[in-house]
Amino acid sequence: MTDLKSYSVWDPVTRWFHWINVLCVLLLIAVGLVIYNAGALGVSNDGKILLKVVHVWVGYIFLLNLIVRFIWAFFGNRYARWQAFLPGGKGFFSASRRYVIAFISGRPENYLGHNPLGRLSVFTLFVLLTLQAITGLVLAGTDLFYPPFGHWIAQWVAVQGIQPDVLLPYAPQMYDSQAYESMRNFRSPFIFIHKYNFFVLTLVIILHIAAVVITEVKEGGSLTSAMFTGKKVFSRRPVDEEHDRDQRWD
Repeated sequence: MTDLKSYSVWDPVTRWFHWINVLCVLLLIAVGLVIYNAGALGVSNDGKILLKVVHVWVGYIFLLNLIVRFIWAFFGNRYARWQAFLPGGKGFFSASRRYVIAFISGRPENYLGHNPLGRLSVFTLFVLLTLQAITGLVLAGTDLFYPPFGHWIAQWVAVQGIQPDVLLPYAPQMYDSQAYESMRNFRSPFIFIHKYNFFVLTLVIILHIAAVVITEVKEGGSLTSAMFTGKKVFSRRPVDEEHDRDQRWD
């Protein structure tokens, strides 16, 4: 009978971040696709405003969750910290090469934390998520006059005699046409980045999920269940094992 060893890996904050992030991203993708195809779907201006409001509020939760995760990367356990998912550092490329060779040969190396390719994947996701969040904040200000940039945008485009605080979306009679046109030009690169980063992010998420499934099947390391329980179970010694109080034999 094969001996299995259980390791405590993902702390509660990391697990909560992961699943809140999953839910937020799925909602943002779903609502974002409807907004993107609003014309073809016959969505009214009021409907678009409602969709954008939902999108922005989910985006705020998504951003707050991301900020908490970045802060936790300074205080979490060793698997949650920056050095655990940032690629690079001494021996990273040789470790990546060994991991790929072992994986192809059918004897994949087990890792408690992220394996070298997993680190690249997580880093890429964090960069794309951060870029989406930043551009989304700008668009929330230009579309709905929402914080943190909305008040400044409203002051920019409000027609003389209209208080910026009462500006409404899709109300051109309340905007100075020249200022509004300038604002739209300012907004243009942000919406371009937000739009195409969305497609890149969606593709990377699909690849990430596929990699998790393949790795789960190949390694049998309870990769998915560990994000619920916090524990990984292996029959072979992980490459990055450290002896500590959290380990036990099952």
